[in-house]
Formats: sequence, structure tokens, C-alpha cells
Amino acid sequence: MAQDNSRIPYRHPQPKESPPELVIPSVIPADERVWVPQGENVWFRPLNLCASRGYWMNLLRVRKSGVLSRHRHPQPVHGYVIKGRWRYLEHDWVAEEGGYVYEAPGETHTLVVDEGVEEMITLFQVNGVMIYVDPDGAVLGYEDVFTKINLCRAHYEKVGLGAGFVDQFIR
Repeated sequence: MAQDNSRIPYRHPQPKESPPELVIPSVIPADERVWVPQGENVWFRPLNLCASRGYWMNLLRVRKSGVLSRHRHPQPVHGYVIKGRWRYLEHDWVAEEGGYVYEAPGETHTLVVDEGVEEMITLFQVNGVMIYVDPDGAVLGYEDVFTKINLCRAHYEKVGLGAGFVDQFIR
């Protein structure tokens, strides 16, 4: 009879070059200071700031209605709506609680949170860069994993968590 070894853990060391895994027990933090302000009534909560691969995963939280930003991405973006709803001016769909959104590379869109939404929280994986543009596509600015890290460092220092608090999210 063959021995059942399905519950025996892997017996060998992991590759030394592999960064440590990242486990966040409470994605929505109890400590409000973990939320990094990005604009008026707009915050993000870093989950994985992958400097080695050029992407980031975060929660975006909005506590107002209105237009957030017009932007494009040269690589795909994935989103999962945890709370509330939002949409893009350029499309006729609405991303609602429990829904998944795939944003194709190269597409330009304008994120809107409509009246009646008290709070929107969406998990985003942004690959590469987020390029802010005007209605005709002229570049106004950008965000990448490094600008996100810098925002986190400055905010965490200011609120007493220390600039190094962000290091736990960097891979």
C-alpha cells in the first residue's frame, strides 16, 4: 500500500533568491493611519509594492462622489470591488460590489464615483505605470510603484508610524 504523503510539507529549502511571502491578516486596517491620502476624500492602502517587477496592489478608498482621474495604463490592470460602486465615463457598465474589472493595456478611461455612494473600496493590481491625461490624451503626470512608495514613506513618517513602515509591503 502506498504511503499518503499529501500532508507532509516540502522538505527542502526555498530558493535563496525568492523574496519572503507577504501575508496581511486584515486587508482593511483597524488603524486609519495605514490609509495613505491621495487626494481629497481619496486614499490608498498598500498591499504589495513590487519594486522588483514594477507593479503594485492596493485598496483604493473614496468617500465622495465625483471624478477621480482620467488615465491610461500601458499594461493590464485588475480590480475587484469590495464596497460601493464606480464606473468609467467611456463605458456603459458599472463596477459594483463583488464585481471584477479587467482594464486592457492602452485604454484611456475616467473613473467616476456617482452620487449616493458613501464609500467605495476596490482592490487594484496596477502593472507598470498610471499615466494621467487630459481629454485629448496630453500627459499631465504619472504614478508608478516608486512614486507610491515615496507617498507611503512621507505619510507614514508624518502620522507617526515611521517611514520604514512601508518596507513590509515592498518586494
